[in-house]
Amino acid sequence: MRSKYLLLLLAVIFSQYSFSQNAGNLTGIIKDTTENKLVENAVVAIVSQGDSMLLHFTRTAKDGTYSLPGPGAGKYIFMVMHPSFADYVDDITLQDANKKMPLISLTPKSKLLEAIILKTGTPIRIKGDTTIYTADSFKVSANANVEELLKKMPGIQVDKDGKIKAMGESVEKVLVDGEEFFGEDPGMAVKNLRADAVKEVQVFKKKSEQAEFTGIDDGQSKQTINLKLKDNKRSGYFGKIDMAGGLLKNIDDRYNTNLMFSSFKGKRKLSAFILNGNTGQDGLSWQDMEKFGGNDMNFEMTDEGGMMFFSGGGGSSDGEPYINPQNGFITNTNAGLQYNNKWGKNSLNLSPKFNSQVYDNNRTNFLQTQIRDSILNQNSQTQTHINRYNFKTKGTFDLNIDSSNSLKLTLNANIYHTESEERTNSITTGESGNFKNSSDINQQNNSDKQSFSSSLLYKHKFKKDRRTLSVNADLGTLSADAGNFLQQQFTDNQSGVTEINQFKDISNSTSNVATKLVYTEPLTKKFSLEIGHELSYTKGKNNQQTYNFTPATGKFDERVDTLSNNFNQQIVTNKPYAKIAFSSKKIKYNIGMGVGYTHFNLDDISFNKSYVRDFTNLFPSAFLTYIYKSNHSLRFNYNGRTTQPTLNQLQPLRNNNNPYNQYIGNPDLKQSFTNSFNISHNGYDFLKDRWMYQSLNVRMTSNAITNNRILDPVTGFTIIQPVNTGGNYNISFWSGLGMKIKKLDLRMDLNPNINYSKFIEVVNGLETPINNLSTGLRLSFSKSKDKKYDFSIGDNFEYTKNSNSSNNKFAGARNSFITNTLNLNAKVYYKKVWALSSDLEYIYRQKTSDFSQDLTNKLWNARLERTFKKDEFTAYFMVRDILNQNIGITRNFNGINYSEEINDRLQRYFMVGFTWNFKNKAPKAEQK
Repeated sequence: MRSKYLLLLLAVIFSQYSFSQNAGNLTGIIKDTTENKLVENAVVAIVSQGDSMLLHFTRTAKDGTYSLPGPGAGKYIFMVMHPSFADYVDDITLQDANKKMPLISLTPKSKLLEAIILKTGTPIRIKGDTTIYTADSFKVSANANVEELLKKMPGIQVDKDGKIKAMGESVEKVLVDGEEFFGEDPGMAVKNLRADAVKEVQVFKKKSEQAEFTGIDDGQSKQTINLKLKDNKRSGYFGKIDMAGGLLKNIDDRYNTNLMFSSFKGKRKLSAFILNGNTGQDGLSWQDMEKFGGNDMNFEMTDEGGMMFFSGGGGSSDGEPYINPQNGFITNTNAGLQYNNKWGKNSLNLSPKFNSQVYDNNRTNFLQTQIRDSILNQNSQTQTHINRYNFKTKGTFDLNIDSSNSLKLTLNANIYHTESEERTNSITTGESGNFKNSSDINQQNNSDKQSFSSSLLYKHKFKKDRRTLSVNADLGTLSADAGNFLQQQFTDNQSGVTEINQFKDISNSTSNVATKLVYTEPLTKKFSLEIGHELSYTKGKNNQQTYNFTPATGKFDERVDTLSNNFNQQIVTNKPYAKIAFSSKKIKYNIGMGVGYTHFNLDDISFNKSYVRDFTNLFPSAFLTYIYKSNHSLRFNYNGRTTQPTLNQLQPLRNNNNPYNQYIGNPDLKQSFTNSFNISHNGYDFLKDRWMYQSLNVRMTSNAITNNRILDPVTGFTIIQPVNTGGNYNISFWSGLGMKIKKLDLRMDLNPNINYSKFIEVVNGLETPINNLSTGLRLSFSKSKDKKYDFSIGDNFEYTKNSNSSNNKFAGARNSFITNTLNLNAKVYYKKVWALSSDLEYIYRQKTSDFSQDLTNKLWNARLERTFKKDEFTAYFMVRDILNQNIGITRNFNGINYSEEINDRLQRYFMVGFTWNFKNKAPKAEQK
């Protein structure tokens, strides 16, 4: 950039002559933002982007106007300089020689100096749709990772489970210098990178690859954080070895071992980690939402014809238990490798990972269900043991053939193995305590799953700007094989005692081939047309065979026809669409429509039945972004989409894992349609250091798919079957406001939110509207001084109200309660090498008509540490849950159900640990 200014200065000194005689002019006005005056004698110049050559320059007249010879169509750098004002630099694209530039507003340097004196830097700025945090403006402890840095930044929240929210929305991607880091797991990047290696934290809505290529927003975006590294941190290595342990009486000793290493050299990044422990530490989650490989490896039929095996009534279709990592006891080993490199414009990204878990939990559950004029109460106890592992590998190769053509190849391979055992004892009684039924269920499951997928994207840019062609081809396969042993003994007040001893042989598989062709054409300088066509073919099967145990043979050889089914499906979808887009400096919008023609061929092989269906689905969409002033934008998004029933919702196969709560599919289900609207606003005031955001979301679903509970109030026997209902809708609003209270050097954040939903519960074919309302307000304050103290306090208040309007003796039944969570965090330093940190979370849950007592608990943790050798080594002593109040109790009211669940939790323990944070001495940054 210095060369640009030098070139411009020489040109001003030696000449006032413009050495280009291109026809046309570049005109505009320069203005002072603070005094609302026109700026005279400002130097206005245009520079070529490729070689930074000065093409034309001039000075503004008394009325602030200027006129430059037009350089012709192309991309340029537009510059404005004046001794009293901050320099203005912007990239512009010209379609021809003539262009009237928008009003340019300059900021006086005196105002910038005032802001710098008050703020000692620019902690936040907004560029278009991107919020940019300057990392060094937020002080963290020595050797802190990026997760600790994010917790300091206004508008970003990181909860105790490591889940990240930015501007109220869940972060789905964390990139490093624009590239994926350890796949799409947001937690691994922020835990593996040092905070002092980061120059900027950028928060934005990452558009789909198609939208980034064409420049036409398709509304498919993910909340994303990009970590931009410092120049002098892109070469060298760093890492951490952290080992801790504690001896405990009567339970297993606690331990954690964390090994992390990263080596960066230019464009090559190499990182590895091994985490092992039994404290449920963060970053050890089994879930990793990948294409053709979700948390339970189930498949869902998407609008484009994809398919997901899905189990109604909870759990996976092969009987695998669900794990909530907050509960129970987990011994976990997690390892991964990340390799990324660039050669010119080509790049390779490879991320293999391994995860192993041994999980044990005891769960007690109380469930109360309203059935029109009666109530059922169920009490149950469940013991769960799971031993499982998985291997996951993702690789991406970007090949830029030339300036007009590129290829991107993405490969995924996931392998899972699970062994589990779950035993449940339950008893169901009526409102007066009269016996309905009881059961003793023992399930043993052994399953293997594999998923493989590949995607090839070809992109071509024509010579004419914004004229593009892209072709995307996807191939995915998934297979799952499981063996499930089921032993049951159940008793009801009608049939007496019944025993079951069965084996289920489950085999699921699916494959999908899809291709998408997209062409974009510029219509005018600001308007573009996008047309495309999607074609997909899906083939899948779900085969479950159930066998009773025969004492005479000692084998499972008696086939149970009512619990066995072989079900195949084939789906073909054609989806043409068109979209018109408009783009200017302040306004961008598009509007489009797609039409999907879907053909279903469902074969129930066991019962020799076929279901042939043809659907015509509409996919309207609209998108608008308005930047009404610097650092302030308004965004609107709408899309409509059809959702098809899942395979398990269609397959008429009864799931009898729980004899009194059985699930059966419904082959007569229809598709549902959802309209989704979003309006969001964000802004940042540079001089006042004040930020804000608001977001309103409305989602309406017609012909919604919900479960009909066919329930016998005498025995408590329930059959759940999916049906179509009148419709559901949800309205939610969240907001954030943050500012610096300068006199106190204190930062304040305020986050109000509200959510209202209405959905239909169906019991014995009768519909009951259910209304849910929840509101919340979070207020927090933070203050810190480097190597002195770090303090924050926050309070999160929530009010929840649920009601239904059934016409029975429970008419108008409602439940409202308050939940309040107070957080205190403090860290103080002594002589810069000693530090004492403590955090306290006080949780209050108000009593209700169904739960007669308030529920409160206090989670208090503390840590004492001593650093050595300029913070390279750290010795520490820590205590978790000092008050021994980590209770796993959750209460919920949802529709016709009240529930209270109590799980095992890891309570008070201590550990002594040692950490070595190592890094090479980074080279000095180049002076530019």
